[in-house]
Amino acid sequence: MTIIKHTKTILSGAALAVAFLGSAHAAIDVSGIKFEDTNKVGGKDLKLNGAGMRTKLVIKVYAAGLYLTEKKTSVADILKVEGPRRVTLVMARDIAAEDLGKAFMDGINENLDKTEKSKIVGQIGKFGEMFANVDAIKKGDVLHMDWIPGTGTVCELNGKRIGEPVSDLTFYNAVLRIWLGDKPVDRSLKPALLGDAR
Repeated sequence: MTIIKHTKTILSGAALAVAFLGSAHAAIDVSGIKFEDTNKVGGKDLKLNGAGMRTKLVIKVYAAGLYLTEKKTSVADILKVEGPRRVTLVMARDIAAEDLGKAFMDGINENLDKTEKSKIVGQIGKFGEMFANVDAIKKGDVLHMDWIPGTGTVCELNGKRIGEPVSDLTFYNAVLRIWLGDKPVDRSLKPALLGDAR
């Protein structure tokens, strides 16, 4: 009887451990695209702050997820976060790399004034050139845009680095403002990234 009880206790403990591990790696589903609750960037564990779908008219373009060291609900707090950050885009359709690059450039320009732009104009140019060197971006492709302290803004497409790191934090914050600025590319995506649509 003691052995049976002991066995049940072990099995219950194992089930709880499995349940805990499962919840630790739970994923958020955005129209069938999954975002893990945590990502490791620059040696730090980041938490999913929010995720949503970028649509243009009624067409799904990509799902986006924002990862931070700790969850934040205001844009001002996000732009001040110390440590690594990550924006992950998962393509929901094929798109020409130059069109995606242009959309990013337009998003940056819409959310910066002339003074802000003048400080990072060279870095914005490099960002645009990076997409000019990518042949095509296909449905299901994964683009990470990371801020890594001591390295800079690092972009990876399907696990392969594209372009050179951009060292200025002001530039990474400008990239974030594509989605989180006063004129975001998608007004329904902004609150989702801020965690309001969970």
